[in-house]
Amino acid sequence: MNPRLNPVVIAHRGASGYRPEHTRSAYLLAIELGADALEPDLVASSDGVLVIRHENELSGTTDVTEHPEFADRYATKLINGKSTSGFFTEDFTWAELSTLRCRERLPAVRPVNAALDDSEPILRLRDLLGIVDEHPGMDVALMLELKHATNFADVGLPLDDLLANELSAAGWAHDDPRLTVESFEKTILGTLRERGIGARHFYILEFGYVAWDERKWAEAQGVPSLGNAEELSDAGLEVLGGFFDGISVDARYLVDILTGNVAAGKRLVEMAQNYGLEVFVWTLRPENTFLPAKWHGGLDVTSWGDWQGYYEAILSTGVDGVFADHPDLAIVARESVTPRP
Repeated sequence: MNPRLNPVVIAHRGASGYRPEHTRSAYLLAIELGADALEPDLVASSDGVLVIRHENELSGTTDVTEHPEFADRYATKLINGKSTSGFFTEDFTWAELSTLRCRERLPAVRPVNAALDDSEPILRLRDLLGIVDEHPGMDVALMLELKHATNFADVGLPLDDLLANELSAAGWAHDDPRLTVESFEKTILGTLRERGIGARHFYILEFGYVAWDERKWAEAQGVPSLGNAEELSDAGLEVLGGFFDGISVDARYLVDILTGNVAAGKRLVEMAQNYGLEVFVWTLRPENTFLPAKWHGGLDVTSWGDWQGYYEAILSTGVDGVFADHPDLAIVARESVTPRP
């Protein structure tokens, strides 16, 4: 990340507010709009290729259901302990996945994006590394999110090995300073840290969530599992600070969704930073349906509310980075709060 800019603006799945997420056009637009970093979600194909998709289930973001040749791949699986039905990346080779086309994940909220459905193929991590290499003067970093690492390891697709292989194949050093790796699971992050894969490592925490690897570990040990809220206690942050470089937190931990109050958020950010952790927050979106009540601008879910007021409230907590679907809007808010000299 560029240390001259604080907080850094991370294009969440590319400029996904303007283009279907994880498409080449979304990433190129994010670079054009001035994002400091790009954030892809990574899952695995059956032949060990890291694929850029929001989830390993493909129905919501691709045209897979329009491919009769893949009808026999429909399956029901337990993903993080939840029964999920659909089409899963680990049941396809990369050659097969490369025939699919991207679709907008939130068509009701972003119909303009949905009009671009089926116009672009899905990408591999290798493709995104190439995009970054094509823009050497732009100082663009990557925030790689590894999805469902425990589930993939259980089916013989260890994401740490696959990431190491992909980086080597693309000519990137495993600890390239442009690389930050994040996950909802501490186990994979610890493994990557021990192996020197990724320059920095961030743990993602969701409001009301208990990580799947934590659940499995606690069950094996016969002890209660720790939820993310408990991990954000003073004692929890001290432990996290001994292992990781930062945390990526759900915005609901920083801003009260009813009142807009950020006092608790400011305390949390300060406490985490005191333990040596950088704090990033996800995800800034301007549409009414994603804004806390205080900043709503009507009932139309596709319309933008007072996004700048909300973004500036987030920035007032002192966070070190923000994930945004519209990186240009986050940059506007950043410059409003901390104008450049």
